[in-house]
Amino acid sequence: MNKYIAEFIGTFFLVLTVGCTVIGNGAGTLAPLAIGSALMVMIFAAGHISGGHFNPAVTLGVWLRGKFEAKDVTPYMVSQVSGAVVAAFAVKFLKGGSAVTPLQPTTLPALVAEFLFTFALVYVVLNTATAKGTSGNSFYGLAIGFTVLVGAFSVGNISGGAFNPAVAVGISCIGLSPWQNIWIYLVADFLGGAAAAGAFKAVSTTDMPGQAHRWPFGRATQAPDYVAKLNDARKSAS
Repeated sequence: MNKYIAEFIGTFFLVLTVGCTVIGNGAGTLAPLAIGSALMVMIFAAGHISGGHFNPAVTLGVWLRGKFEAKDVTPYMVSQVSGAVVAAFAVKFLKGGSAVTPLQPTTLPALVAEFLFTFALVYVVLNTATAKGTSGNSFYGLAIGFTVLVGAFSVGNISGGAFNPAVAVGISCIGLSPWQNIWIYLVADFLGGAAAAGAFKAVSTTDMPGQAHRWPFGRATQAPDYVAKLNDARKSAS
């Protein structure tokens, strides 16, 4: 249960930051910096508890990569979306007197923008937080947060820069995005996460199934390859 609560809290503060920095007299052009920083600090704060996903597309990608248990996929996503919805109501309360102008993106560019930077985000997560070559590093949170920052600066004016289905639900609740456009984020973001997992498997050939290790921000979720260990022991004995 603790990890679900951690996912709720992290997603809550991510969406709260999104809403408070882009509505009214918020952070203006520095909003992406605040949003990327919020994600970074929440990952460092709760990564050791839940893995610090705060994003259903990340959860999907990590599961497809083989570093996440299937039984936790739905509870994680429910916790993330719930945190986003509660944050949306908090933003409405805090920014109640501010006008909200919904983004009206062009469908195809928005789809492509969301796909590309969700792919980038999940690809960075997998390489900095689940790969053997970066195991135990202390920079994973910064790398992940800065990926969102780069994406928001780059294509925020094209798609809104969600890169996260939970954030998409949150900004729809706030009114920053029309509900009829929610499918753009759901389709593009989940596809981006799945594609990133496929790309990681294709290029990271040293990360073989059965060779789990401790993530920088979580526990290994796959059992060690005991058969391989037994064979190694036999070779050593002979």
